[in-house]
Amino acid sequence: MSTEALAVLAVTVAVAAFVQGSSGLGFALIVAPVAGMLDPGLLPVFVLAAMIPLNLYVAWRERASIDLRGARWISGARLAATPAGLALLLLIPDRSIGLFVGIATVLAAVVSLVAPAFTPGRAAYLGAGAVTGLTETATGVGGPPLALVYQHRPPAELRSTVAACFLVGEVASLGLLFATGEGEPGHLSLAAALLPVIAAGAWLSRLVHHRLDARRMRLCVLVFALVSGLVLMLGL
Repeated sequence: MSTEALAVLAVTVAVAAFVQGSSGLGFALIVAPVAGMLDPGLLPVFVLAAMIPLNLYVAWRERASIDLRGARWISGARLAATPAGLALLLLIPDRSIGLFVGIATVLAAVVSLVAPAFTPGRAAYLGAGAVTGLTETATGVGGPPLALVYQHRPPAELRSTVAACFLVGEVASLGLLFATGEGEPGHLSLAAALLPVIAAGAWLSRLVHHRLDARRMRLCVLVFALVSGLVLMLGL
């Protein structure tokens, strides 16, 4: 990867860490399309690995607000769907991964924008976990289903619960990808090299997460995701 591309990726990761640390979603929606444009081979391992320290931090920071009941149902379904996500990844030709990520990103953003308010129950938790396990393992993008479930809950509950569910799922997905030979160790090294910018974004989110207008930031993230996903779909 060229120095210019690495700089673009680093800035993107820092911004995404700030956005997700503040609002509870957005890291994969921001990073996956950009990474896909720079180097489709980075998906999904780099995105999954880069999210682990961020989600560990957010889950710990707001651990008192985690919805343990919802997290258990979501994580169970997420783990059950992980092998299907791997199968989907194996079925996608390398040259089509950018297109697939673009489509997944756009669909996820559209659903997040238009979904009506509702009170989540067991079915919603299981559905969100299953869809997340499928799409996140295949592409690195899995946040919108969880955001839909928790979008009308207190911001701290959304941030902490989504982070905890992500953390469990990311470790499981990476473990399966590497166990089956689909993981690239160099992508873990790249994620580790970008830990300082992830930490910087997370630290900045600590200063403002309780004051930001989460709805407005969520809208900005989803609009960015729509534009980035369309760019990937069109191959620009």
